Amino acid sequence: MDDQLTHEEQQKLWNVALRMHEQGWGIAFGFLFGFVLFVATNVLVLKGGDHPGPHLGLLSVYFPGYRVTFLGSVIGFVYAFVVGYALGRTIVTIYNRLIAEPR
Repeated sequence: MDDQLTHEEQQKLWNVALRMHEQGWGIAFGFLFGFVLFVATNVLVLKGGDHPGPHLGLLSVYFPGYRVTFLGSVIGFVYAFVVGYALGRTIVTIYNRLIAEPR
């Protein structure tokens, strides 16, 4: 028996191996973005002061309800998760289409 793969089989195997899971990458990016915003907000809350995190507080323009408070960090986590999920899924969708076999 011949254990060699044909060129067509090699191409199919290569394309399957290169494809990424869109939902998995979306969830990973979402948790990463959400976790970073959650931690950054809570570090500033623990640091304290009169006006903690004025620059980070500007995110409230894009994320309604977000404030540099503990509750704001939870709200920010949700918003950042959604943004990260969309970004991760979009990147992988484009990548998967670029490596797809020409038809």
